[in-house]
Amino acid sequence: MIWTPRATVATVVEKDQTFLTVSEQVKGELVFNQPAGHIEANERIVEAAIRETFEETGWEVKPSYLLGVYIYRPPANDLTFHRYCFIAEPVHHHPDHVIDPDIEATHWLTLEQLSHPNIHLRSPLVVQCIKDYLAGIRYPLAVIHEDE
Repeated sequence: MIWTPRATVATVVEKDQTFLTVSEQVKGELVFNQPAGHIEANERIVEAAIRETFEETGWEVKPSYLLGVYIYRPPANDLTFHRYCFIAEPVHHHPDHVIDPDIEATHWLTLEQLSHPNIHLRSPLVVQCIKDYLAGIRYPLAVIHEDE
């Protein structure tokens, strides 16, 4: 078996102490996540975060920091996800933008709401990233080096 990690991006976007999230159906269950998705071939990581956030929410964002690199291995399969999570500022919302068909809705939720036992998260990284953000963890985008 060839091990192939899944390279993904996510954004933590805060507005008035709430966080931009999406809800989607995964294996018949409604789950919540940050705007997130896979990095496409030849795409820069920061550009992927901007694109995924817009596609899933209709929000233009400006990444300001790298929050961290998170590795997640779901217990139900042999996949490994390498998630580059960014802190981004909301710039402009396009309410008429047709969001990604996998997304049911966008929400602005507090950490407390996302931590409620009735809320099902796509992964534990959703809350972990927000906690790291609230703890003040931030790395300059310059720590990411990509070929020109």
